Amino acid sequence: MSGFSPAFERLGAALAAVVLQQQETLAEFLPREDWSADLTARTYTSGGVTVRVSLLGSYAARERTWLWGWANPQFGDAHPAVAPTLVIRAIGERLGITEFTTPEVDLSWYEGPAGHGGELIAMAAGGVLGGAGYIGAGYDGGSAYLHVDDPKAPPAQWDPVPLPRLLANAASLFPHEPRLTLAGFLSHHRVPYRQSDVLTEVALPGGGTARAHFDGIGRFVDWRAELIAVS
Repeated sequence: MSGFSPAFERLGAALAAVVLQQQETLAEFLPREDWSADLTARTYTSGGVTVRVSLLGSYAARERTWLWGWANPQFGDAHPAVAPTLVIRAIGERLGITEFTTPEVDLSWYEGPAGHGGELIAMAAGGVLGGAGYIGAGYDGGSAYLHVDDPKAPPAQWDPVPLPRLLANAASLFPHEPRLTLAGFLSHHRVPYRQSDVLTEVALPGGGTARAHFDGIGRFVDWRAELIAVS
C-alpha cells in the first residue's frame, strides 16, 4: 500500500484537532521524565505519576512498519493491555479502514510532516478510543504507543483561543478536509455551528460568534471571533 486509505484519511481529519488538543492537555498533566511501564498491570509511570494504559501498537524505525498490539506475538487479543483496544479493529472492519485491520502496516512510503506514519495511526486510534491521549514510549529500534485511559488524567476543555493553531496543525497532518476537522472539534465540545462550503459560523459558549473561512478548494484561511464582554 502506498498512501493511506480514503476512509482512514477522513477519520483522521475528523479527529485530528481533538487529539492534538488532548495531547497538549496530557503533556501538562504527565511529566515526561524517566518512565517505566507494566503492561500486564496496565500501568505507566513517569515523574512520580502513574496512569492506566493500554497498548495500541508499535512502530519499527528500521522496517518503517506499524504492528498492532493484537498482532504482536508477545501480546495478542487476550492480553490485558490489548483487549481494550480491539474496538479499533472492529471499527476498521465496519468502515473499511484497512489500516485498522491489517496486522502489520507498511509505512515505508510516508514522507509527510509527522515524524513517521505510525504517529498518524496512533493519533487516529487514540481518537477512536477517546480517553486522555496517547504516549510514545521509545525503545531500541522504535516506539510503543500506549493509550491513556485513566479518569484522573484530565480531558481537554473548550477553548477558542488555540483553535486556529490546532486546526492548522491538524490540517497539515490530515489535509483531507479541514472543514470536517473543525466540525469534529466543535461537535466534540458540543459547540453549535452552521457550515457552508466556504464558511463555518460558530455560536461561542458564553456569548459571541466566530467565523472560520475556507477557500474554494476547502483549505482553512482565517478564523475571526467576536466575544461578548462580561461586566
